[in-house]
Amino acid sequence: MTQEAHELLQKALALPDKERAELAGNLISSLDATVDQDVDAAWQQEIVHRLHDVQSGKVDTIPWEEVRQKGRTRLHDK
Repeated sequence: MTQEAHELLQKALALPDKERAELAGNLISSLDATVDQDVDAAWQQEIVHRLHDVQSGKVDTIPWEEVRQKGRTRLHDK
């Protein structure tokens, strides 16, 4: 990573969560120059399937704070 990119990252990490999420989404979207319609359709079906599983109680969800803490622990342990 260049020094410029590192400095941008540090500034981005200082943003509030909502702004960081929006920035991350915009950055990822900028990489999606072309969209494979078949892949996009398959993901849409998967999203609907997973949403149904959550709403019907078929799967258990994990609270965000628990996921966040586990992620931070994994990153810290590396």
